[in-house]
Amino acid sequence: MTSKYDILITPPKALTFDVFGTTVNWRETVTSTLIHSAAAKVSSSSRSAGLSPEVRAQLAKLTDQDWACFAQEWRNSYKAFVRGFVPGQSEWRDIDTHHHLSLIDLLQKWRLEGLYTDDEVQDLSLVWHSLQPWPDSSEGIHLLNKRFITSTLSNGNPPLLQDLNEHGNLGFSKLQSSADFKAYKPHPRVYNGAAQTLGLEPGEIAMVAAHLDDLKAARACGFRTIYVERDQEEDWKPDLEDYRDAETWVDMWIVEREDGFVEAAQRFGLK
Repeated sequence: MTSKYDILITPPKALTFDVFGTTVNWRETVTSTLIHSAAAKVSSSSRSAGLSPEVRAQLAKLTDQDWACFAQEWRNSYKAFVRGFVPGQSEWRDIDTHHHLSLIDLLQKWRLEGLYTDDEVQDLSLVWHSLQPWPDSSEGIHLLNKRFITSTLSNGNPPLLQDLNEHGNLGFSKLQSSADFKAYKPHPRVYNGAAQTLGLEPGEIAMVAAHLDDLKAARACGFRTIYVERDQEEDWKPDLEDYRDAETWVDMWIVEREDGFVEAAQRFGLK
């Protein structure tokens, strides 16, 4: 079994990064946007003129915590979608399309149908293009660029990743999307395809993620693993056997109180 310290002795040549939750803080941006979009709709007499009494009453009940729950349900629908996608069998749908259709469903579920026009729903669904990075992300990636190829390896579609890279000044040297391989993580096709595209052996690449299931799938394909803890991002509970087992195979583990990607750069001697 690979020691978690070997990655410092024989570093990889490239780092592939998960984006949603690992590089950008989707929860903060999406929740804030949902709250402010609804408030702006109600505060404008011209924009709220067509709202039904039922929608107005429902809006009046919703708290900021409710909108946080709405955001989490939106995120959960994405998780279910990518895990249910079967390459070669499922009809291809990119993440932008999923986010749009999921938002329509959620507005109906939350009894908010009619709150937004079709165009407004479309615009709101693109909030995922302007997610704020974690405070260490931009600095850390720029530092890591001094030694490594840095690439996204995300389920986000290419235009979404391009916008996030520019919006957050992330500085990735390459953008790779699961869409390039017509599959979604954690399907092996994504990790194997990324290694082939980079022209490297899987063992020459480290996957960077805040989700142990992503790292486990990458490791099964031969990747090294760097785990960066992020607030509320890990689905595996610390008392689970899988979580405890991960502590034996993750090559580099950065806890939440440390400085994320900047800490990774520092461990590699880049700061």
